[in-house]
Amino acid sequence: MSMFCFQCQETAKGTGCNINGVCGKTFDVANMQDLLLYVLKGISAYTVEARKAGIENNEVNRFIMESLFATITNANFDKQVFIERVKKGLQIREDMKKSVEKAGIKMPENLHESATWVGETLQEFETKALTVGVLRTNNEDVRSLRELLTYGVKGIAAYAEHASNLGYTDKNIFEFMQRALIATVDDNLSVDELTAMVLEAGKNGVAVMALLDKANTETYGNPEITKVNIGVRNNPGILISGHDLRDMEDLLKQTEGTGIDVYTHSEMLPANYYPAFKKYKHFVGNYGNAWWKQKEEFETFNGPILFTTNCLVPPLSSATYKDRVYTTGAAGFTGFKHIADRKPGGIKDFSEIIKQAKTCKPPVEIEKGEIVGGFAHNQVLALADKVVDAVKSGAIKKFFVMAGCDGRMKDRSYYTDFANALPKDTVILTAGCAKYRYNKLPLGDIAGIPRVLDAGQCNDSYSLAVIAMKLKEVFQLNDINDLPIAYNIAWYEQKAVIVLLALLSLGVKKIHLGPTLPAFLSPAVKEVLIKNFGIGGISTVDQDMKMFMS
Repeated sequence: MSMFCFQCQETAKGTGCNINGVCGKTFDVANMQDLLLYVLKGISAYTVEARKAGIENNEVNRFIMESLFATITNANFDKQVFIERVKKGLQIREDMKKSVEKAGIKMPENLHESATWVGETLQEFETKALTVGVLRTNNEDVRSLRELLTYGVKGIAAYAEHASNLGYTDKNIFEFMQRALIATVDDNLSVDELTAMVLEAGKNGVAVMALLDKANTETYGNPEITKVNIGVRNNPGILISGHDLRDMEDLLKQTEGTGIDVYTHSEMLPANYYPAFKKYKHFVGNYGNAWWKQKEEFETFNGPILFTTNCLVPPLSSATYKDRVYTTGAAGFTGFKHIADRKPGGIKDFSEIIKQAKTCKPPVEIEKGEIVGGFAHNQVLALADKVVDAVKSGAIKKFFVMAGCDGRMKDRSYYTDFANALPKDTVILTAGCAKYRYNKLPLGDIAGIPRVLDAGQCNDSYSLAVIAMKLKEVFQLNDINDLPIAYNIAWYEQKAVIVLLALLSLGVKKIHLGPTLPAFLSPAVKEVLIKNFGIGGISTVDQDMKMFMS
């Protein structure tokens, strides 16, 4: 095998990519990501001990967080970025080692090799990378738990970075991420101890999503019920994709008065719901659908595209839009222009994108109309009386949480068919790009309450949890699982993993996950999740409908 990766739902043959990634990640990029993770574990060996002595290094915390985010599926495909991060990581590790020694801290005996290995040349990096990947752990169950923990930590890092970009951080989250990284190379930990760490990751998932919710709402206001335009205007445009709202703000400020329109794409759609962004008259609406349709939709958009985070699909060699794509933050692709990080107190410089946009034709209209969203927890709780009355009267029989990720596999049409088949006295609660499978269907409303309530991005699954906990309180229930709520969630990458772990930590059970269960779950670990939490997969729409409605 030239590589091995099974962190996403679309992994080859449902078992693992071992030549190149289905996502488009080449084997050498995959291996360099493995090496970067290895180095991060070595750094963490020192930061955890340093923290016990009161030494907290914010720059190191950010480096680890950003590096983890860069290894998420569909985020960064640029090998040179990972080579440079490995080099910087090794230097940071040595600096931390000196800080620890200077403080008189005694490190544990028999340090893991990730804390001591040294390499300088590319050949040394590539040779070492082949020995530090997923398969270095022989025991299948231990490997499964280590990877589940790793992917949960990657999801935490993604949300922590978005919050950090708005000035909101939590040292406890950094502490957990680094402690968890060390746990994945600790051969002394039992299966039970690793399982406990995975559940702790879920608690930290709740904490980081709450932090990001606070960062977003205190900065941009609470999302409001919004009709989002999906048509186009006659001005040149810039399409912004990904998840980072701070990048959205910087772009809107710099394009104001330039004659350039701004459109959201995929997971950036919920930016339309925030009051702070509605004041920009050149903010037109949303263009296109979920991330995996970008090859066709970027061609017709005509203007520049800005990737703020993951969800990037490598373009075909024949693609005409390649010279119009820019990346920033964790995102990257060899050949795409990368916008540098903002300096402290400053904003990112998007002038090059704006300059190119002025030379482009307006977007080609691919659809017309509006979609409704903005049903985050604050907005839904404002409608609580109306919702409760609808439940008590029997107008709403059941809620279906259909949050998560969309993807390319044909069997994901299941979610469209499932939404269409739901009884008309049911309501869908959603967040993430999974909603594109049904958010444009004419599903109607119940007493003025839309049958699809979109809370926002994948991290806004936190809103769905807040809503569920509030309903539990209103109906005076002892167990959140006694609510008329079913969970039929689609997943693709590691942010969906931390959302799942967060829901489990809140006590939610009987979550159904699809279109397939993760390849990184060993039979024994899968059995534990089924036995303790009622985790299940999906089958056919008819069979699942009977099961959910029984």
